[in-house]
Amino acid sequence: MRLIGMLDSPYVRRAAITLRLLGLPYALEQVSVFRTFDQFRAINPVVKAPSLVCDNGVVLMDSTLIIDYAEALAGRSLMPAELVARQRALRIVGLSLAACEKAVQRVYEHNLRPTEKVHQPWVERVDGQCASAFALLEDEMKSVPLPVAEEELDQAGLTAAVVWTFTQAMLPGRVDPVAHPALTAFATAVETFPAFRALPHA
Repeated sequence: MRLIGMLDSPYVRRAAITLRLLGLPYALEQVSVFRTFDQFRAINPVVKAPSLVCDNGVVLMDSTLIIDYAEALAGRSLMPAELVARQRALRIVGLSLAACEKAVQRVYEHNLRPTEKVHQPWVERVDGQCASAFALLEDEMKSVPLPVAEEELDQAGLTAAVVWTFTQAMLPGRVDPVAHPALTAFATAVETFPAFRALPHA
């Protein structure tokens, strides 16, 4: 299998780390949707990262769908099976991905749109949504124990850590670590695990 995309994308990194934790062999091809658009388009005309080229040539898109396929292929899941624990994990994953979406929108707005074309009311709305998602995520993470080893990590913790690292790297000062001590501590611990060190945010 081939995973296409850059590790500076939280979605690519989330999929890459999941594949590694599931023990699935794959090749990571760091092709950019911006700098190497034509190269990416030759692999997937939609030019969406991450893209997973399966062994039979089928191309899958979207980190959540790629992870769903990977778990079926591996015959195991990083999501808890017990219903209450699964509901909580889904809550954390949902908040993490919501925060991630808004953080990515803010990065695009800052890096790609000309200053004179920025629509400030929309930016303020995105910032508010991002802040709300991270505040709710912080509340959830307060009662999540810090994993000692990566074998203890589930998809909820993995996704929360990847999103937090991305946001701090790409929007420094935008989401205050002091106001999010549980998230900061969790991500700091998780980023020391072998899979995270092997696939760092670029």
